[in-house]
Amino acid sequence: MKTKKEKNILKEILEKTKPSEEDLKHIKKNVDSFCKDIKSNLKKYKIDAEIFIGGSFAKGTVIKKGKYDVDVFIRYDKKYKNDEISSITKKVLGETKNVSIIHGSRDYFKINYGNNFFIELIPVKKINNPKEYENITDLSYLHVKYINKKIKSGKILDEIKIAKAFCYANGCYGAESYIHGFSGYSLELLVYYYKGFEKFIKAISKIGKEKVIIDIEKQFKNKKDVLMDLNSSKLNSPIILIDPTYKQRNVLAALYQETFEKFQKSCKEFIKNPSIKSFEVKKADIEKIKSDSLKKGREFMQIQATTSKPEGDVAGSKLLKFYNYIEKEINKFFSVKEKGFEYSEKQSAKYFFVAEKKKELLYSGPFLDDEENCVKFKQEHKNTYEKNNRLYAKENVQFNLRQFLDIWKTKNAKIIQQMYIENLFFM
Repeated sequence: MKTKKEKNILKEILEKTKPSEEDLKHIKKNVDSFCKDIKSNLKKYKIDAEIFIGGSFAKGTVIKKGKYDVDVFIRYDKKYKNDEISSITKKVLGETKNVSIIHGSRDYFKINYGNNFFIELIPVKKINNPKEYENITDLSYLHVKYINKKIKSGKILDEIKIAKAFCYANGCYGAESYIHGFSGYSLELLVYYYKGFEKFIKAISKIGKEKVIIDIEKQFKNKKDVLMDLNSSKLNSPIILIDPTYKQRNVLAALYQETFEKFQKSCKEFIKNPSIKSFEVKKADIEKIKSDSLKKGREFMQIQATTSKPEGDVAGSKLLKFYNYIEKEINKFFSVKEKGFEYSEKQSAKYFFVAEKKKELLYSGPFLDDEENCVKFKQEHKNTYEKNNRLYAKENVQFNLRQFLDIWKTKNAKIIQQMYIENLFFM
């Protein structure tokens, strides 16, 4: 049962999450015009395909964000080959301006309409049976159809918007590989299943170590059948959410334990103390973190990295991978006390690290009967000692974090390039 405070907060959040009429009119006008042009080109080139709008806009669950993206799908007849529909889509785009190609298992196209709105044109195969899908996007039409059929209640649609806003504010919204969180479709299903936002977050907050399985359409007899039937790679997430449109798919397969725990913590905090702040995007206060670290005698470092990969999931995942790599390198000589990753949603990201020098580094050397390597080891290390018939050495860290990173950057230029990092700035 919602308290009066909770009701007022959620009512206010719902108003804040609704896109303005001006934004919606602008988006609709451009989407309608775009679809009209694409339909005309499909007819012109005699291509057997149809258009449908997917995502949150099609399901009535869109929320107000800094940027809006509308998914427009071209459903190609099954006679077209999987490896040719992307090139056909490029042809169909014709003279469309501001188009960028997003490379993946099947290329799709992003059309930029300004600072806060773009359309993604996605080629898919027209399938009647979900088992026929060749790419996960082929199931998108079925997802829209399912949600629109099941969710007729305006109240549940509003609760979904609140859940999306909450998830977005807490950095857990998106199945992209640099987020590993909840997709829009998964949140729609979960709020529908739990019958509201409040019941959803309460259920999430109570989940323990045991894996939770949600099978809305009861496509499996029991938990054992799910674990036996699904591919093991799809069972790693803390919640297994069976896709109502295709039983072999776990909608939450991309959800990482770390992201789930972060979201669960946010759920518990809101339940304990409902607040508007729970719905506000949290950004690290860099100046405060820097000031606090200096007071504690720790070292602070902010880094900006840019990648050559296209913006979006590809760039984000490469920048996150490099962030994790550089943290491991720092940890060889320092203890990382705080850290942060912020992706710009373009081709760059900012990292920060708060670290302390390790008091002592221990190096394991060769066995004593390996005389040649023992000599080399003693040349490399001053303070050596013997233990259990083996040489060891202890050393102190002789450089600060900035000096380490400067040297590391020079020595590892080739590795940095291989990880698709174009520029690396220490701020």
